[in-house]
Amino acid sequence: MSNFRLEQISAQLDSDSSRDRMLALASLRDVPANEAVPLIKKVLDDENLQIRSMAVFALGLKQTEECYPILVKLLESDPDYGIRADAAGALGYLEDRRAFEPLSRAFYEDTDWLVRFSAAVSLGNLKDPRAKEILVQALESEEVVLQQAAIAALGEIKATQAVDQILKFAQSPDWLVRQRLAEALGHLPHPKSIPALKYLEKDPHSQVSIAATISLQRLGQ
Repeated sequence: MSNFRLEQISAQLDSDSSRDRMLALASLRDVPANEAVPLIKKVLDDENLQIRSMAVFALGLKQTEECYPILVKLLESDPDYGIRADAAGALGYLEDRRAFEPLSRAFYEDTDWLVRFSAAVSLGNLKDPRAKEILVQALESEEVVLQQAAIAALGEIKATQAVDQILKFAQSPDWLVRQRLAEALGHLPHPKSIPALKYLEKDPHSQVSIAATISLQRLGQ
């Protein structure tokens, strides 16, 4: 991208209009990471929370060496739980296994369920087998969304040792939990996965039964 265009975006990011700053941030979508990240940093402390959220999300997609430490700092110290959750999610997009430790701390220590949810999802995105113990613990959460995230993530990291723990959700009253289970089992070749999927294939909710059919096909059934 030309220097002139980058200067235009930079000036727009300094605008008093939050709409202008938002549009400028959105226009960085096709800008190379090394040119975009310095501009994204300009609005990481923006007074508009939506712009801050967009900026954090963008750091997860642009992926320069600078992004990782910025996102970890936001995850660990930002006063806004939404921004901490965004930072956890962005770390998952980076797929940098260094994020295992900060995401694990966030899951154990953050007091907000949304941050813990984002941390669990991102631990799955990292595909790091070390996350198994944390995710199994998340299954015991009273927050249904955390159960959903943990089941999905255990599938992502291919934790076949956790099949027994997730199968107890086959009769969950929440259809999204059952759908996540059906999807996860498709990544877990285990003697108990096939019969469980055949059971879920008869689920009264179409999304669950479709997910079970797809997973059975993935497992060669």
